[in-house]
Amino acid sequence: RVRDIEVTSYAELVLAPPASDSAHQAFSKLFVQTEYVERHGAILATRRRRSPDEPEIWAGHQAVIEGMVLAGPEIETSRARFLGRGHDVHAPIAMLDGRPLSNTVGAVLDPVFALRYLVRVRAGATARIAFWTAVASSREHMLDLLDKLRDANAFVRGSTLAWTQAQVQLRHLGITAADASVFQRLAGHVLFADASLRASSHTIRRGGGGPAGLWSQGISGDLPIVLLRISDVEDIGIMRQLLQVHEYWRMKHLAVDIVILNERGASYVQDLQIALESLLRTRQARGRVPTDAARGSVFILRTDLISAETRALLSSVARVVLTGQRGSLADQLDRSRRPPLNMPPAPQREVPPADSAVTGPAPQDLEFFNGLGGFAADGREYVTLLGPGQSTPAPWINVVANPAFGFQVAAEGSGFTWAVNSRDNQLTPWSNDPVTDRTGEALYVRDEDTGELWGPTASPIHDPGAFHAACHGQGYSRFKNQAHGVALELLMYVPLDDPIKISRLTIHNTSGRDRRLSVTAYVEWVLGASRPACAPFIVTDVNAATGAIFARNPWNAAFGSRVAFLDLGGRQTDWTADRREFLGRHGTLAAPAGLVGEGFLSKQVGAGLDPCGALQRFIYLEAGDTVEVVIFLGEAVNTEKAEALIDRYRSADLDAVFRSVVEHWDEVLGTVQVKTPDRAMDIMLNRWLLYQTLVCRIWARSGFYQASGAYGFRDQLQDGMALAVSRPAQTREHLLRAAGRQFAAGDVQHWWLPVTGQGVRTRISDDRIWLANATAHYVRTTGDLAVLEESVPFIEGHALQSGEHDAYFDPTISDETASLYEHCARALDQSLAVGAHGLPLFGTGDWNDGMNRVGELGLGESVWLGWFLYATLNAFLPLAKGRGDKKRSERWQGSAT
Repeated sequence: RVRDIEVTSYAELVLAPPASDSAHQAFSKLFVQTEYVERHGAILATRRRRSPDEPEIWAGHQAVIEGMVLAGPEIETSRARFLGRGHDVHAPIAMLDGRPLSNTVGAVLDPVFALRYLVRVRAGATARIAFWTAVASSREHMLDLLDKLRDANAFVRGSTLAWTQAQVQLRHLGITAADASVFQRLAGHVLFADASLRASSHTIRRGGGGPAGLWSQGISGDLPIVLLRISDVEDIGIMRQLLQVHEYWRMKHLAVDIVILNERGASYVQDLQIALESLLRTRQARGRVPTDAARGSVFILRTDLISAETRALLSSVARVVLTGQRGSLADQLDRSRRPPLNMPPAPQREVPPADSAVTGPAPQDLEFFNGLGGFAADGREYVTLLGPGQSTPAPWINVVANPAFGFQVAAEGSGFTWAVNSRDNQLTPWSNDPVTDRTGEALYVRDEDTGELWGPTASPIHDPGAFHAACHGQGYSRFKNQAHGVALELLMYVPLDDPIKISRLTIHNTSGRDRRLSVTAYVEWVLGASRPACAPFIVTDVNAATGAIFARNPWNAAFGSRVAFLDLGGRQTDWTADRREFLGRHGTLAAPAGLVGEGFLSKQVGAGLDPCGALQRFIYLEAGDTVEVVIFLGEAVNTEKAEALIDRYRSADLDAVFRSVVEHWDEVLGTVQVKTPDRAMDIMLNRWLLYQTLVCRIWARSGFYQASGAYGFRDQLQDGMALAVSRPAQTREHLLRAAGRQFAAGDVQHWWLPVTGQGVRTRISDDRIWLANATAHYVRTTGDLAVLEESVPFIEGHALQSGEHDAYFDPTISDETASLYEHCARALDQSLAVGAHGLPLFGTGDWNDGMNRVGELGLGESVWLGWFLYATLNAFLPLAKGRGDKKRSERWQGSAT
């Protein structure tokens, strides 16, 4: 019969180096712009250049069809429109509800390529569609290329040329197609977490350490390492293979360091060492592939000339460990194969009729209800009500933190947790993807009789029969739903001082029958700034004293000695630290293999795994009964502190801890209250703005779209000004902290990391002025003139050269110190230079960092900066006059007038 087939392509665009994309995806995507070229039926995309040195790049996407086209093309370049909020590529909204693609182009914020055609295929006939994605250095070259690709024979010709080129490359490297297949299999072990070719868990645990342990051998630790242990010259064939692998990978731009470890004992005749070095020199002399170190290097080390610690570290961190005596690469790969994780299918069970109810306040009880949410409890809480299939239009999050620990959580329950620094020491993964908002934390409830699986939040399982209520308050978030005959309530908060997240799940059996349930807490460990970069080094175990899962990342130079933990009150019956086991092959958090069907948790922990933490507890509930399950997630400086922290909170009065959090915020936020004719203004001013300023901006330095963990010189000075009345000590502390990031010349670090002090020195013009502005505001508000006498050292470091706009480095603390007043004065002194129109020089930013090229030649001027400098000079002049600083007073007065 005749079939009408709708075909849709989809590709997410980056057009940037991988590091830039992973560091800040939402920001990176802002600069990609799309257009549709009707003549070609093609979509184009380009990245707007931020500097003249940045290369131009264009991408194009088109389809060439052999067959009967009934409709099309429809196009889409907005990922948000194609996937839909709360959806992903498994079930994009554009493929579910029959809607046409929107044909959206331009500055779409989150770009994709999507083309759709409707094709008719008669009985017995064939239609062919060739989707082309191409890259060029200009729009003109891209259109020329797309013209050539519209030829119906272009795909066959291109496939033939690609195959021919591949054969030429293989012949050039002296390898066969079978060799290339082996090399690609080996690459899979380098790129993905897989323990099968790594050292034993014991070896990884024993030898763990930071990258500095490799620097003495010239190995940076920035690239994945493949380690070959060899002790006999007869086994040198595998090194020959490994050098071929390295050349092949470099040609494919897969950067890996190869380390050859000569384990032959010390002797007068170093025949193996000579053979290894000769082989390496011979391969390098051929020069088949460029030899820049960025694509990886080959190192030959002798075990008798390096320390035992270095040997242990190499074995611990290598993604692949090969041994000369174990045969060829193919032999060792074949022996490493693990059987697939095939979970048995879910048994057919009778599921009782589902029930659900709206929990929490009714919409009419919420102020400023917008269809999804509104304020409750006199503005102290914001409540979101999500029905089946509903999501907020963007993630509506709450940031909950104390000065050194916290988490963020969205109305759907997704979020992440950090300790000390929200960028460099994430416990679980941060996401700034407003479309899918994938979480790295989840809490599950399973009916052990029926196999039903759901949870207290709308993420990761949005139960189609349940309404979800999310309540964000100051210092806590609460979630409620009722489904499957069970009412769930989850309360999440952190204490005022300790690095621990408390999650209290209350389960009430409303079904009228006895229930056998299980509760599973799940986290994906990061223990650093990036999960892909940190996962291979994470070590997990079950702590003997508490039964909690402990996790460490010794590779993290700044936080490697710290210990993260996940605890279920010591009442867990099953657990795993292997994400592969918990999710399963191609598994998702919405249907993890370890919880669906006959899945189970195997109690696997250790090193070399795809790390996670999952703890499970079984509960028997009689009809009408209620039970509370408490989950702790946190981190401490070492194992002993972690054990003590868990023990203390297991025995603590958690109601009292929660009351102390609520009372603390009532005290802080109640210091200043306003009443205006605008009720919405009152709610925001009296509760939410000051709370978010302190928690999100000053403590966490993190939000949904950015988790920097850094102090911005201007940013936190501005934030601190808002606390001068309610938390003056906090403002005072940060004034001195910021002054300590100033160079003796008067300029400052634009931002810096609080643990290491590393940061960036720039030519941005307004940063330094904020120190004087904030100090004047603080003194005027509090009357604390003594702060001007506080002595603070300067920092020293690389001075920007002519034509250099910024430099990132770790400065040293200078021997020169000065009062806070002098720090402010030097900042103002350096800000008085003006341009041809008598306005202050713009530099490479004047509070608007997006205008970074206006003053890069030293000529641009800023009207805004003129007004700001005028206001600051007038605010600071009374302090200078009060100190008798006549010379500066006169100079500043003259500049202000």
